[in-house]
Amino acid sequence: MGVKEAKKNFVERREKLIDDTFSPLAEEVRKIKENSIDRIEELIEAAERNFERSGIEFYFTRSSKEAIEVALEFFDGAKTVVKSKSLVAHEIGLVEELEKHGIEIFETDLGDLIVSMLDEKARHFTMPAIHISAERVFRLFDVKDENGLKQRVKEIIRERIFAADGGITGANAVSADGCAIIIENEGNVRLVSSIPERHLIVTGAEKVVETFSDAIKVAELTWRSAGYSMPSYLNVIGGLSKSGDVEKRIITGLHGPEKAGIVVVDNGRTEASKTGLKEALYCLRCGACLFSCPAYIALDAEWGSVYPGGIGQVWNYIAKHETNPFYCLNCGVCEEVCPLSINTPEMIRELKETTLRKIQKF
Repeated sequence: MGVKEAKKNFVERREKLIDDTFSPLAEEVRKIKENSIDRIEELIEAAERNFERSGIEFYFTRSSKEAIEVALEFFDGAKTVVKSKSLVAHEIGLVEELEKHGIEIFETDLGDLIVSMLDEKARHFTMPAIHISAERVFRLFDVKDENGLKQRVKEIIRERIFAADGGITGANAVSADGCAIIIENEGNVRLVSSIPERHLIVTGAEKVVETFSDAIKVAELTWRSAGYSMPSYLNVIGGLSKSGDVEKRIITGLHGPEKAGIVVVDNGRTEASKTGLKEALYCLRCGACLFSCPAYIALDAEWGSVYPGGIGQVWNYIAKHETNPFYCLNCGVCEEVCPLSINTPEMIRELKETTLRKIQKF
């Protein structure tokens, strides 16, 4: 019942948020994304200058391997690292690589924590444990209800965060003028990004837009399309924590981490921006298209090696992971529900043709 119940709740909640302001915002964000993807390398260069100016180390990495090397150096000497949701960290296999080098990684997002404890893979962008029933979760944590789960999870996660040497988060939007925006509801991102001595943001190159104002608009459309009128927390990170209260002398790292960095991962994105798969780079990861997809629902959300659903198959292809476009029915509902009207059916058709050509060569 997990996926079907989640779909029902999502549809009911999202429908209430599609008001007269939604379409104009979506149209504006579409233009923002078109502009930013067309200027992707230029904006990344600007972002590097501005983040470095504010004391945040900036890394643009072309491949998964490069990104992992950066993370290993950044967390050199660390024994434990806590992590909030980061789809790109999942894409590049960061957790597995850090663990191979003796660094213990602990998930703090409840959904990610559940799937990691069950040794399963995430099946949704915003709800990794969408396929797992509440009863199974209660058994996993040895509790009777939601209240018991809340108390148990809070105890486990807070103990890990306060003992960690470093923290990893993702980002929903990054502005070239030097800030990262992270949407959350649980409150774990705030702790992961501020309590440990080192904080590393891991995100994709397609998340970079020109200005802070653009980034806020992208974030707002993301949370509204994901079914929230307002997130519980909106984190804006534009530099190290600092104080100027003593003779206006700037003291950095006062309460937040002593060291902060952002890894912007390419991993096929700039290449895709020059092909028929370009529109995939507009994706907000709101997950609305997944709930509209009959194949995704019929498969109990088990469709995709790393990224799930129809748009996920395009992303798996871009990031050079195993992809299977053939479950797609080309019904077009995903394009209709997408706030940016991304033409996923056409990209899926292209992937089907590409895959068939490869098969015919053998």
